[in-house]
Amino acid sequence: MGSLSATGVLLALLFFAASLTPSLMPRSWLIQGVLSGACAAIGYAFGVFIGWLWRYLELPWFSKQAAPLRATTLLFAIIVSVVFLWHAVEWQNSIRTLWQMHPQQSADPFRLAGIAAITFAVLLALGWLFQLAASRFSHWLDAIMPRRVSNVLGLTLAIVMFWSIGQGLLVRWALDATDASFQKADSLIEPDETPPTSPAMTGGPGSLVGWDTLGRQGRVFVSTGPKAESIGKFWQKPALDPVRVYAGLNSAETVEERAALALKELERQGGFERSLLVVVVPTGTGWVDPAAMDTLEYLHDGDIASVALQYSYLSSWLSLLVEPENGQDAARALFQAVYDHWKTLPKDRRPRLYLHGLSLGALNSQLSTDIYDVVADPFQGALWSGPPFRSARWNAITAMREKGSPAWLPKFRDGSVVRFANQVETASGDFAPWGPIRMIYLQYASDPVTFFDPSSFFREPAWLRGPRGPDVSQSFTWIPVVTGLQLAVDMAIATSSPIGHGHVYAPEHYIDAWISLTDPAVSPQDVPRLKQHFQSMGN
Repeated sequence: MGSLSATGVLLALLFFAASLTPSLMPRSWLIQGVLSGACAAIGYAFGVFIGWLWRYLELPWFSKQAAPLRATTLLFAIIVSVVFLWHAVEWQNSIRTLWQMHPQQSADPFRLAGIAAITFAVLLALGWLFQLAASRFSHWLDAIMPRRVSNVLGLTLAIVMFWSIGQGLLVRWALDATDASFQKADSLIEPDETPPTSPAMTGGPGSLVGWDTLGRQGRVFVSTGPKAESIGKFWQKPALDPVRVYAGLNSAETVEERAALALKELERQGGFERSLLVVVVPTGTGWVDPAAMDTLEYLHDGDIASVALQYSYLSSWLSLLVEPENGQDAARALFQAVYDHWKTLPKDRRPRLYLHGLSLGALNSQLSTDIYDVVADPFQGALWSGPPFRSARWNAITAMREKGSPAWLPKFRDGSVVRFANQVETASGDFAPWGPIRMIYLQYASDPVTFFDPSSFFREPAWLRGPRGPDVSQSFTWIPVVTGLQLAVDMAIATSSPIGHGHVYAPEHYIDAWISLTDPAVSPQDVPRLKQHFQSMGN
């Protein structure tokens, strides 16, 4: 402990304190402890670098005043840390109150600080090993080259060695282990999962897609969801069984073959004879959000067909990291196959065509087609929920929003083509009439998957300036470096939020979006009843 940098310890304590302030997601003491420990380690690294740079530039150091000044500043940093730790529960509750969650009684400061200390110690040890490696490499090179050249080369060699170990061995091992785990989960057929007995279902008798090739999420998608009986009972009128078509990774060899197979299965089940047809791009695991599809099927009395294509069995962030092109290729292949057949049908007898995707599915769905390819015979619209921050089209539209509209709920031109909605504002507000193509982005201001911004490490995000979103804490303050780390952690835990916040989208908000997008024959008086129906099912 005596060898620790005083400047490093000072900044470590201040970074620790800053990490306790709120961001988008409420954090448990365990998550907060890991985050705070990492922030403290980065603060310490900054302090060490500042001390090294001061000495390297040979700036004057007043040794007589150094000891009392160091003691005073460290005492100040400790007091700030304790005060911030005391306020941590209040800051976390500023989010929980907005989200109608039970408030925390305590931030568990001792356990939080303990986890932070362990995390800091582990990262400090890694930093010490890195410094040792750089020093040894430099020492070995001192005999054959000037000292400063050997220092630079020693540092470079240490970076290469640690990168090779981390990226080439540890990360690859972790990815391989994760891949094997997800693959096993995807292929697992639960004892109570039996193939459908209806020939009108994917995986059933006569289906072109085998039940055991659908993957875990594909089997869930085709075997669940509302049936004609429950839909008709709710509306007190006849309804249809919705058509759900899915092709898994094992359903055919290539992505083009899987798309062609899904198209043939869609034709077999009469999907092009329905009033609406939705091309769905699932998340990385192949999951299709039931909150999105169930609500649409109710709104249109089951007169819906939907088709999806699996492109991965990894979670979305892993799929985006290790195989980003797979989702894009699958989305393009499926849309092109469906669209090419759809546009050959008589316009007065073909279904209205829509696109949908959530999270990584929204990103890939946006990439599935180019407007110039469909402008002569456009599809009717798209609903993209929780679009990830890397979505190029979403970023461009948000950047070109009308002056005065917030980044978390932009207004794009006159709203005749693109509209944004959240849990408070719908896409049926004060806009110009819809044009031939309707596009709606459903996004919560508290969704870190959408609003994580790499530049937030050094610049305040646009969505934090001006009025806050309805579920974003007023105590959220941008802090250089720290806010970027907070948002990165928020993104990792985004699906742990209660429904209607973070990255978990609620059926009632889908209902509003689908109404604006598809114009179902539903009276305004029945909409609250439908929302209540889904809320009661969720509870």
